[in-house]
Amino acid sequence: MKENTNIKRLPARFGPETRFEVKPAPPAPFCATHETDLDRLKHRLLLRFLDELADPKFTGHMRRAANEAAALAWVTPYPLLVFPGLFEEKTRGALLQAERQASVRQRSVELLAAV
Repeated sequence: MKENTNIKRLPARFGPETRFEVKPAPPAPFCATHETDLDRLKHRLLLRFLDELADPKFTGHMRRAANEAAALAWVTPYPLLVFPGLFEEKTRGALLQAERQASVRQRSVELLAAV
């Protein structure tokens, strides 16, 4: 085995310590703990939608969909303008998904009962 003779040891020299403060910009406007116009709009649209909902067992699915729509709308420049469309899209999609899940669950119960 050949020894490497090209090794030079260099002393480490460090410059003066530099400190700086990092202030990252928030990814979205800060949402205060008090009720906002968006919260009031979400609540009003959700109540209207839940009044039309035939099956109350899907209420939790609809509330989650409304919260998702509000979260997505909040990061846009115009959340109050964007929210109603997102709310409609998210709640209709969640309702279809919940109905499919209920149908699969019902068929599974029927299949197990037949066995």
